[in-house]
Amino acid sequence: MSGDLEVSALAINVTIPESLRWTDTRRGQEFQLTTLNVRLLPDGHLAVKAYGRPVAGGRGAYVSFPVPDDPALASLVAEAATRAGALWAAHRGLGG
Repeated sequence: MSGDLEVSALAINVTIPESLRWTDTRRGQEFQLTTLNVRLLPDGHLAVKAYGRPVAGGRGAYVSFPVPDDPALASLVAEAATRAGALWAAHRGLGG
C-alpha cells in the first residue's frame, strides 16, 4: 500500500532563535518574525515563510513574510528539516 499512499503535505514550524529574529512591515504595521513554516515540496526542495507578531502588540493579521537570504537562517531551516525527518522516522505509532 505504501507505494500508492499519497501524502499531500509535510510541514514543520520552527521557532526562530532571538539572535536571528528580524522585523518587517506589512500594511503599515511592523512585525517581529518569530516562527518559520518550512514545507517539503514534491521535488524534495524546501520552501519557507516567516510569521510573527505586531511589534506594537495585539493580535494583528496572520500574514506570511519572505525569509531573508541569510546563511544562518538557511542553516536553521536545513537543520530543522533534518531533525524533523529523524523525529518522523522514529515515530512510535498512535498514542493513547
